[in-house]
Amino acid sequence: MRKLVKQFVGICSQTLPMKEVIYEFGSLRVEGQEKIADLRPFFKGKKFVGADMRQGIGVDVVLNLHKIDIPSESVGTVIIMDTLEHVEYPHKAVEEAYRILKPNGVLIISSVMNFPIHDHPHDYWRYTPEAFKSLLKPFSSSFVGSAGDRTFPHTVVGAGFKGEISDEEMKRFKTKFKIWQNQWSSPFRSGRKELIRMYAPPIILSIYRKVRGI
Repeated sequence: MRKLVKQFVGICSQTLPMKEVIYEFGSLRVEGQEKIADLRPFFKGKKFVGADMRQGIGVDVVLNLHKIDIPSESVGTVIIMDTLEHVEYPHKAVEEAYRILKPNGVLIISSVMNFPIHDHPHDYWRYTPEAFKSLLKPFSSSFVGSAGDRTFPHTVVGAGFKGEISDEEMKRFKTKFKIWQNQWSSPFRSGRKELIRMYAPPIILSIYRKVRGI
């Protein structure tokens, strides 16, 4: 997980009605990501379940996003961060997320556009903001944004709301999102280390950290 994506989850946890049970799909913390990819501290005191297609660190249950073995309308929040590029049928995955969400449930997603191929275990897609709007069509309302060059962003994020969300909640969310977007839309101002942390696949990042001692 990249630093900016984790920051986005933090913004959502502070501003959006992310209720229990919270399921994170793609929760496996690959080598070099054991600490940074842990989202549980954002949801202290709430029931949080880590799910992935394979077992490993951060995974409580093995589930397939194409056919989630969870009853309909039984989950409060679904989190799918930097995972949809690895999902062969993303529309089916989002439809399944919608199905398991309770009324007024929330889905938050992120993925990449301008980003290297990184196989975990497969890498299928690169998303534009319009692609995320298409994925989120089942929801009553949605939000899609990006960071990076406006015409070629490195990161696309979104939120789908299975019901109503108050104007006040959206105002708080959009205010914090704009700060986040501005911070990450000019990454070259952050220096070489931050660029490497943001763009490098986990295996390369792990090697870089060992060599540089970071």
